[in-house]
Amino acid sequence: MNDKDGPVDGLVPSLLGAAHAIESRLEGVLDPLGLSLARLGVLRALDEAPEPVSLSDLAKQLACVRSNITQIVDRLEEDGYVRRRADPADRRGVQAELTAVGRRAARRGWDVLQREQRTIARTVAAGDAGKLKQVLGLLGK
Repeated sequence: MNDKDGPVDGLVPSLLGAAHAIESRLEGVLDPLGLSLARLGVLRALDEAPEPVSLSDLAKQLACVRSNITQIVDRLEEDGYVRRRADPADRRGVQAELTAVGRRAARRGWDVLQREQRTIARTVAAGDAGKLKQVLGLLGK
């Protein structure tokens, strides 16, 4: 094989470029709300939880290191979206829960994100979207 393998030439850089462009686009629609994908991920996890969640559990759920979760929760707490409380099951632990403002921000951010994802998906023809999803599924294995 050489550097010019026809259709596969440049495939990975193209995939990476597309992923970066999509991520930038999604971050762009969240920015006016004062959110990012990471911040919305935490808000969404807390919104879906039936009770406060430990920061350790949040880190596991979001596949993120605890120090990153702590920083995100710090910022969300400063904005009034989240409040911390002592973990009743672990005297050293801390849990996070949404405030009413945080719950509204989570839902508004999720709606905006879903709308933009649908817009992005519509740019791909229906038949091509199915093929693309199948191929990307293979790459994720």
